[in-house]
Amino acid sequence: MTDGILIIDKPTDWTSHDVVGKLRRILKTKRIGHTGTLDPFATGVLVMLVGQATRLAQFLDKDVKEYEAVVRLGFETDTGDLTGSPKSQVSSLKSITPESLKDALAAFRGEILQTPPMYSAKKVDGKKLYELARKGVEIERKPVAVTIYELEIKDQRPKTKDQIEIRVLCTAGTYIRTLAQDIGRKIGTGAHLTALRRTRAGKFDLAKALTIKQLEEVVSSGKLNDYLISMNEAASHLPEISLNEEEVKKIRNGMKLPSNLNAESVRLTDSENNLIAIGTAHENFVRPKIVFV
Repeated sequence: MTDGILIIDKPTDWTSHDVVGKLRRILKTKRIGHTGTLDPFATGVLVMLVGQATRLAQFLDKDVKEYEAVVRLGFETDTGDLTGSPKSQVSSLKSITPESLKDALAAFRGEILQTPPMYSAKKVDGKKLYELARKGVEIERKPVAVTIYELEIKDQRPKTKDQIEIRVLCTAGTYIRTLAQDIGRKIGTGAHLTALRRTRAGKFDLAKALTIKQLEEVVSSGKLNDYLISMNEAASHLPEISLNEEEVKKIRNGMKLPSNLNAESVRLTDSENNLIAIGTAHENFVRPKIVFV
């Protein structure tokens, strides 16, 4: 099995783990990972790591994310989305105007603090919050800083008066369900998500994505390499050091090399643009951290 990255358009009602299991069967390899989960009701970009590319996860999971979401105004749910039960009474929407929506959204642009929702995969003391939530247990969560780079109303003519469609560009770790809930509280009506689609994760977007059915067809026709993104391309945001044949041998043996770079993570490539290793460059030397076979 070739090593690399596949972009999958996750179907609704599938967990990210479901996608991992399906790819293991389609690609006939156990070595599959991803760079960030999506809720079961959500769809869109899931960056899947195949083979040795699973070792790149730590260098890709901090990428900026882009989402399109539908927010229903009027009440909150216990999960923050349409899968939960209402936890507040339905509020009147008569006081909402385009200006009040514009002002509410403006309050969430830039760096903000978010409290992780109980229905999330975040771990506290080794336990996933959603596992506690399903048992009816709610614990205190510390707010975390996230950055909303862009936040706008995407559709000025929503299908129903109690819905708005938004586009969000944000740092990894931002909870769009929490954002929707906080927008509802800012407006004074309550709110929850009814749809969520990730359209981009870092440099990877829907234009490069395959559905599960398309992936099956690609594999059966022997054209997987046409869609597999190389490890070197995936890590192209890191500074590069090109190695000659002798230097490649030294890096693969764990030896350090002279370097003028100063960076926590650098790509070490050979003459054919293969990713040989990820290294650390400082004190006039580069040392390999992860070496690829």
